[in-house]
Amino acid sequence: MLDAMFDPSLLGSQRVRPLRREEFDRLVELGCFVDERVQLIEGVLVEMTPPGAPHSFGVGYLTELLVKAVGERAMVRCQLPLALGDTSEPQPDIAVIPRAVYWRAHPADAFLVVEVADSSLRFDRIVKARVYARARIPEYWIVNVNDRLVEVYRDPVDESYASVSAYRPGELLHLRAFPDIAVPVVEIVPPP
Repeated sequence: MLDAMFDPSLLGSQRVRPLRREEFDRLVELGCFVDERVQLIEGVLVEMTPPGAPHSFGVGYLTELLVKAVGERAMVRCQLPLALGDTSEPQPDIAVIPRAVYWRAHPADAFLVVEVADSSLRFDRIVKARVYARARIPEYWIVNVNDRLVEVYRDPVDESYASVSAYRPGELLHLRAFPDIAVPVVEIVPPP
């Protein structure tokens, strides 16, 4: 395995050139990565971990709930790319995006992005939050499966979010873009 053998400190003053989103998209069009689940994050190909049962249920259930709730006002996409900047094309677990026709390019904006996290919690909190904040995604939720809560990130400023809150079972989440939509936290986190 290259990552187990390669020590980045061996590069010394050599610079690593990030892969650009347009290059990544072209490689996808050419049939690269057919048997791999990867996403482009900050110019680096990142393997996506196979989902476990809590992750799969959380993504599926919340997607179904949001599709019904937003109706025709927006589109809900599940584990599909967002074109965010020159070097990132993440595949969030769920994205609520403006209604449009996206035949020629992936959407570059979202009302809400959701990651369901168990083993990926640290990556989602640090790296993905930075990518989403930089892209000015106004609201980002992390469904924290391990701690049975939802972390809500709002008000992007530079590369972070000015507001971070935790919601627990018994509380309701309201989408900022659609305040009439209330999501009971108890329904989207695993039971005790």
